[in-house]
Amino acid sequence: MGSASRWLPLRYALREMRGGLSGFYVFVACIALGAMSIAGVGSLAASLNDGLAREGRVILGGDLSFSLIQRETKPEELAFLKSHGEVSTTASLRAMSRIASGDATLVELKAVDKAYPLFGKVTLAPDMPLDEALAQRDGAYGAVADPTLLARLAIEPGARITVGNIDFIIRAALTNEPDKLSVGIGFGPRLMVSEEALRATGLLQPGSLVRWKYQVKLPGAGNEAAVKAVTDDARIKQSNAGWEIRNRTNASPQLERNVNRFTQFLTIVGLTALLVGGVGVGNAVKSHLDRKRATIATLKALGASGRRVFAIYLTQVILLSLIGGAIGATLGAALPFIVVGLFGSIIPLPIVPAIQAPELVLSLVYGLLTALAFALWPLGRAHDVPVGALFRDVVAAQPAWPRRSYMALTALAIAALGTLAVLLAYDRRVALIYVGVAAAVFVLLQLVGILVMAVARRVPRARSTSLRMAVANIHRPGALTPTIVLSLGLGIALLVTVIEIDGNLRSQFAKELPARAPAFYFLDIPSDRAPDFDAFVAKQAPNAALDEVPMLRGRIVSAKGIDAQDLKPSEEAAWVLQSDRGITYSATVPNGSRLTDGAWWAPDYRGEPLVSFEKKIADGLGLTIGDTVTVNVLGRNITAKIANLRTVDWQSLSINFILVFSPHVFDGAPHTRLATLTYPNGGSNAEQENKIIRAVAQDFPMITTVRVKDALDAIGSLIGNLVLAIRGASGLTLLVAALVLGGALAAGHRHRVYDAVILKTLGATRLRLIGAYTIEYLLIAAATAVFGVLAGSAASWLIVTELMRLPFAWQPGAALIATVAAVLVTVVLGLAGTFSALGQKPAPVLRNL
Repeated sequence: MGSASRWLPLRYALREMRGGLSGFYVFVACIALGAMSIAGVGSLAASLNDGLAREGRVILGGDLSFSLIQRETKPEELAFLKSHGEVSTTASLRAMSRIASGDATLVELKAVDKAYPLFGKVTLAPDMPLDEALAQRDGAYGAVADPTLLARLAIEPGARITVGNIDFIIRAALTNEPDKLSVGIGFGPRLMVSEEALRATGLLQPGSLVRWKYQVKLPGAGNEAAVKAVTDDARIKQSNAGWEIRNRTNASPQLERNVNRFTQFLTIVGLTALLVGGVGVGNAVKSHLDRKRATIATLKALGASGRRVFAIYLTQVILLSLIGGAIGATLGAALPFIVVGLFGSIIPLPIVPAIQAPELVLSLVYGLLTALAFALWPLGRAHDVPVGALFRDVVAAQPAWPRRSYMALTALAIAALGTLAVLLAYDRRVALIYVGVAAAVFVLLQLVGILVMAVARRVPRARSTSLRMAVANIHRPGALTPTIVLSLGLGIALLVTVIEIDGNLRSQFAKELPARAPAFYFLDIPSDRAPDFDAFVAKQAPNAALDEVPMLRGRIVSAKGIDAQDLKPSEEAAWVLQSDRGITYSATVPNGSRLTDGAWWAPDYRGEPLVSFEKKIADGLGLTIGDTVTVNVLGRNITAKIANLRTVDWQSLSINFILVFSPHVFDGAPHTRLATLTYPNGGSNAEQENKIIRAVAQDFPMITTVRVKDALDAIGSLIGNLVLAIRGASGLTLLVAALVLGGALAAGHRHRVYDAVILKTLGATRLRLIGAYTIEYLLIAAATAVFGVLAGSAASWLIVTELMRLPFAWQPGAALIATVAAVLVTVVLGLAGTFSALGQKPAPVLRNL
């Protein structure tokens, strides 16, 4: 008997659900949408990570990759690499390409040897071997080009193109480059040539910004132990080489970091959808219990305990959340397959679609915890309510507080949900901030609802009947005010947050920067040709300002005597250690910099090496004045003492560096110069810019011209994609918020019918009731909108300033328009439900009172 008793809640729950899910459609939809987003994002990210792991050799181009900047390997270094396996050498740099008409454009030039590629395959159109395409014949070297370059210069395979001092024949379009993902994002299309051809161009000048990469294929399978052994051997025997070493498990670390960050962002959006949907869960459970008063009363009259009633309806909630979670998990599991099926041919990412069971289970757990967190409170309130009170609850509200045990269970479910979100996050600091902000918003919205009801209770009695009825509806027992405030407040806050982030990103990259930025960057200016180049630019653009500095590349190998790989930098500073950085030297404080600590060295200083460090990065690395930093430049380790710290205005896009050394530190080191050209008030036009590009490409073919507008367009495209992703992901949450709001208004339908019948019996007209309900919704929505705008603005300010590290400017117009639209939607949804209530005949309702 005891065993049968334990299963009674499940039997009763299933029996009640035989009639369908009426009243729980919003519940199931909210859980399904939230679980779908979490399962879909997790499955897609896991499929991508599986692809990166499986294709690690192809993406990296070898089992190991050793890269250097501004110099090739020494013979003994190359011999060391060849002693461990087959080696392929590639060189990458930015260069200018031009055609006979004079049109010129920036390209990402890549030179390869005959061993390339060690893994994967280069695909060309028309199809031919890579060696044949790049070979020298008919008086010119061959080249293969990205289709974008062919379209930009309006040429086809067979055309001639000039790079540096020689002509190339484009023999094919480059349709697949196996190790492209390991390189990162470039500012120009790819042009691939042979290593022999690169040496003939004249671009390899002392100090030129060329990245030499040596990809190594280990003998046999090249297991993890062998990879680690070679890496350790290189760090011990070639400690001064200054190599950046990667292996196939971190073939594209920047891509992996971006995938992880974006996954966390989308997961947070999914959690937000679930939390907003949780409000709908609570509303649905409360409404369901309200409709089941007779059933609950009957169960209690027949001897059912409060715990048994609680268990029955808790079982229903668990079953419904599992149904919703299963629907969402199924849809989310299909996302990687859909993405590959629709976009696999155009997305340059190795996504391997598969059923990711851990991600699907996680989405179910999130859905279940969310349902419990929002359902336990209303379920617990029914425990101690006697049968008579349950029948009278039509006009008298239940006590707001459940037993302490149910309050503890609610707190436990909320804590479990927050803990899970933090523990599984890529960046736990961001996750903690999110959990804290989410909790604060829910608490504040509850307080706003209480405040609105308190104000309505205390306002002077209005003379207008409609206004008096509206105010009374706001604070009466069982009022919809708390539910509408919570649902609408979350929706408006999220909407304003998205709009403010969108507006700030667009204003930063589309409005402010072009007006303040230089028109051009000039790279790889040979030091011995700098005076000639300066005179040339002064003639071509007499009204523009040319700012020129020496330029080298170096990699931080240690700080305070601690190896770089053993340092524990903050997240904001970690990127400085991940690869080589641009460095310079200067006798004076660079333009755009401001000293914050320490003093600048004298213009004629010739003492021990000193360095100026950007303050935020120094703080992130735990460095201060007097600490030492060792940088590998051209294969030589140079140790300098930090003399001062400074802040940098990066948004001006003027020339500046994290590390600025004292003069004479690099005496004798081959290097080039970097320059910017800035027109007064940004006053250059396309004709002037094209003239400069053509002239520089013609007279100084070894100098690379980067038009800032093109770079900003590339960044703007990335920002546009980011904003589009934010809009799309947030749209899901807004959909859930709309469902919750509609469900909340529908939950009050029975009360509206009761009110309408009584008031119509007492002589109220339909028009007067519509007026009263319109005023009620307007007052609640307007009060909630104030909070939503403030909360959304605060959230967007936090995201823009603290996470994106950009200045924030409030965008009032779009935010207010969206808020007004949300308020009107609330009124329309509320009145839509009210019309059906007003159409009820009084007699049937009065007979059942």
